[in-house]
Amino acid sequence: MRNWAAAAVGMPGGRTGLNVPKSIHIGSRLAGTFPAAAPCPNLKKKMRERKLKLLDLFCKAGGAAMGYHRAGFEVVGVDIDPQPRYPFEFHQADALTYPLDGFDVIHASPPCQAYCALKTMRNKREHPELINSTRDKLNNSGKPWIIENVFGSPLVNPIMLCGSHFNCNSGGYYLRRHRYFESNFLLLAASKCSHNHPTVGVYGCKARDIAKEKRHYAKPKETRGKPIGVVLSKEIAFGAMGIDWMNQKELSQAIPPAYSEFIGRQLFQWKMREEN
Repeated sequence: MRNWAAAAVGMPGGRTGLNVPKSIHIGSRLAGTFPAAAPCPNLKKKMRERKLKLLDLFCKAGGAAMGYHRAGFEVVGVDIDPQPRYPFEFHQADALTYPLDGFDVIHASPPCQAYCALKTMRNKREHPELINSTRDKLNNSGKPWIIENVFGSPLVNPIMLCGSHFNCNSGGYYLRRHRYFESNFLLLAASKCSHNHPTVGVYGCKARDIAKEKRHYAKPKETRGKPIGVVLSKEIAFGAMGIDWMNQKELSQAIPPAYSEFIGRQLFQWKMREEN
């Protein structure tokens, strides 16, 4: 199954820095509308010769953008806030009103705060819920698209990717970071992740030893005191995420490039098959 999966996304199974998941799950919003990519002859040559243009909506500092760039796309980012460290062409604008003309494919990462664990905090702020309006905009474009978000968000039949699928690690810690991807074409992904090693989570502008943090907060509030050994070095955070151009706040919101590179290679192959 590993070799088949590697062939399906057009890269060797042992490619350095991007491990292909061993077991396969298929997810899509509209199964059959955009079928899964069959193996494409001469894919590497076509990737060198043909630059597909990808629009990265709600782009933040460009974690997803870097993965798509590595997969062969020309990337343009759009975000409502300034993103001085975005590594590619950037436009400060409203993602929901930005024109989609001239792009081959669209990725969108609407704000996740309304759906993540932070929504249960007593001092929580109100956050917009933009997934449904984003989906409507992308559907009306007639182009292939991907929407990324977190567990608990209203994505339809998404796939889940985790750092353990791609051997994302640093300093003896393996990245535990579940992100969900909905699309209007069929995607392949691992059906399970594995956390047999010490795991690091990157959130709240810090890297955290997930097991130690869970054990600490399982104790009674009155007696647990301050957490000890929970916060890890920023070097572990940046290394496990595979990102070195952001600050820690931006890193906490980022998609590891390995995730979008994996999806981007499937998408690039599908587009090449479609054009031929």
